[in-house]
Amino acid sequence: MNSTNETLQKVIEELKSKNSKLCDRLASDLCRSSRIRREVNLSRLNRFTKENEIIVVPGKVLGGGEMSHKITISAFNFSSSAISKLEKNGSKIIPLDSLIKEPLENKRIRIMG
Repeated sequence: MNSTNETLQKVIEELKSKNSKLCDRLASDLCRSSRIRREVNLSRLNRFTKENEIIVVPGKVLGGGEMSHKITISAFNFSSSAISKLEKNGSKIIPLDSLIKEPLENKRIRIMG
């Protein structure tokens, strides 16, 4: 990991400390270079998700497009337009560092990107 972002380093270390395939996958995706880290537009989320699904984006959620249904979404970073559109829609936004502090067992979580 070559990142100088202290928050990112702490999130990756916390993910690695958990014994979970989901956490291992998220940690490896976040270790990638910021140039190739995932960025997902709302239009893509709208197209490939269902109502009340829990989605994790190991990267950034961008505000391109609209959401026609509510989701619970967690990502390392959100654009300001994505946040305003998701809040307007009634979707729940959870920062990635907050999500990983919750017990993740028995939750159906999808990684998008």
